[in-house]
Amino acid sequence: MVLRKFELEAKLKDEKELIRSGVLRNEHPLDLSQEFNDFLQACRRGDLKTCQELISAGVNINSKDAYDYTPLIIASLCGHYELVQLLLESGALADPDSFERERAVYNALNNKIRSLLLSYDYSKTADPLQPWSSHITSLLVRDIPPTSDIILSHVREDFHLHKWILSARSPYFRRKFTAVPETTTWKLSHTIPVEAYRVVFRYLYLGDVARDFVGARSTATEEEVFKGIDKLCKQLEIDKLWEAVLSINDRRLARQRQQDEVLRAQGQVESFFRETVLKHKVVVDTRKASQVQWLHHNAIFANCFLQANEDPDDEEPEAEEKTTVVSSTGIPIGLPDSAPSSSSKRKPKRSTLYPVHKAFLIRAPYFETMFSSDFREAHDAEHLHIITVDCTPVVLEVILSYLYTEKADCPLEHALQLLYASDMLLLDKLKTKAAVTISTLGSGSSNALVDRTHAAQAEGKEEVIETETEPINVYDIIHAAWDLNVQRLEEFAARYLASRLEDYIDEQEFQDLIQESASRLKSREETDTIELLDDIRYYLGERFRLRFEGEGLEEMLDDEHLPEFHGDGEVVGDGGEEDQDGEMGLAVMNREGWEDRYVPSSANPSEEGNENKGVVTLDGAVVEDEFASDAVNYNILLGKIDAMLGRLKLDA
Repeated sequence: MVLRKFELEAKLKDEKELIRSGVLRNEHPLDLSQEFNDFLQACRRGDLKTCQELISAGVNINSKDAYDYTPLIIASLCGHYELVQLLLESGALADPDSFERERAVYNALNNKIRSLLLSYDYSKTADPLQPWSSHITSLLVRDIPPTSDIILSHVREDFHLHKWILSARSPYFRRKFTAVPETTTWKLSHTIPVEAYRVVFRYLYLGDVARDFVGARSTATEEEVFKGIDKLCKQLEIDKLWEAVLSINDRRLARQRQQDEVLRAQGQVESFFRETVLKHKVVVDTRKASQVQWLHHNAIFANCFLQANEDPDDEEPEAEEKTTVVSSTGIPIGLPDSAPSSSSKRKPKRSTLYPVHKAFLIRAPYFETMFSSDFREAHDAEHLHIITVDCTPVVLEVILSYLYTEKADCPLEHALQLLYASDMLLLDKLKTKAAVTISTLGSGSSNALVDRTHAAQAEGKEEVIETETEPINVYDIIHAAWDLNVQRLEEFAARYLASRLEDYIDEQEFQDLIQESASRLKSREETDTIELLDDIRYYLGERFRLRFEGEGLEEMLDDEHLPEFHGDGEVVGDGGEEDQDGEMGLAVMNREGWEDRYVPSSANPSEEGNENKGVVTLDGAVVEDEFASDAVNYNILLGKIDAMLGRLKLDA
């Protein structure tokens, strides 16, 4: 035990020395910037929306402040379970052997957060690009479905590779293949050992550099292999390979080099993805989309098209229809010269076609099955196949960005469609990302989902002020959660509705939703409840109780003197007496308990002389403060729920 302790201390000392010398990268660097400070403050508050926005903006979630606090430690200490989950899913380090993980576990506010932290290991958090890089590496040996479009032939071995990947990773290959895109075979120099080519190609495909370059059956010496690697590095302009070769004997340094190389490769692939796939997309009249024709040997090495159609709701009327086709210079497109009729008064529906590569599409099981089976798209034709994806071009670009680069930043207004599209393509990780976007950027406390179903009336005026349209309708979120079985969204929708229940409780659409939730059980029993309504009641209790925890509100809410709700908007208080106008007063509550106050039921806080004398409850009455208002409002909402269930003839 003592020996183990000394070994760990010696290892930590060596690592600190390597970090100070600049050889090793500090995984938890000190960050005193205002942006990181804002991120830490959002972690203390549990502000999911702000945290998600800052993560998308590129803040380092593994940095630490002047007191060695990381965002994960702060979120754990403050008890924000969903934020801890978001940080872990976004790549916050939780290595079991690290001091930071142990500190976060030790300081966790509750066992729920502690269990979540313990369930994560290094493989889940340290390298979020690992699935992406592993896919690229697997292409070296993957035969089904066939995706290779270039054979590099050595006298001892043939390498089945991909022109797009080689061009993205090596400026030399990019120049050669762009000049002669129809190339399908390439003879390699026999003067360079095949072992050197293996190392180089494995490096370009993000594989680990092997410790033993020369095998037992190799005819080349180690010196010859090293000379071959050096020559190829200069020819292919991949000088970083030598850093990986020199660090193979140090596991920690080799892991860091590999992570750095994967990150650099991601940047190269992303840049080439924008220069080829996105730059050469074709926007065309949907009726003519099938007439777009590209040969297989094109300048960007694409081997199929993905088509996304515009949402019909986005179409706008115009006086005269015009036909325009957006294409890229040098890419052959076959379209008829005849112009369409201009009798239509609406813009023609448009479609966007993206020239893509099967090597990346097969990351989605949907496309992997398509290209591996006997579908038409699996067989080469004279021109590239066009595959329609049921989503808008904006969403398809997010999906392609994820498949090519692992990045999937989606605006909130498109997240719901991304959820359905990723479910169709069987992209579970992207589906989770879409759900996280909705449940964080649409957090109940952030007002990101602006209430589109209600109009705000100006105080003391009759005109109605139109409200901003919400990016996503909460009713659509609930139906998506039910359709796709996303528990995270069910919980979010219930929490969102509970935080604004007074705005939704009287709507027919809300009542239909409760009816639908009740009907989800095929055969209801007397003991069955309505799942959605149970969740709303739970979060409604959190809304009113947790905010004033320790103030005695729970006892007040359960007090027998609470106003009684009769289902018709009337609240009756105990202890009221008639005022001088003959109107009943209302018993209200202060921090010490209930007491009689003679606030006329007709009192209007907007009237002159009544300003700042109380808080208005949901039924229009005026009470002393927010404590009393919340107590009354809580019971009003519970009463409205009971009244609604009575109208729907539901027992819950």
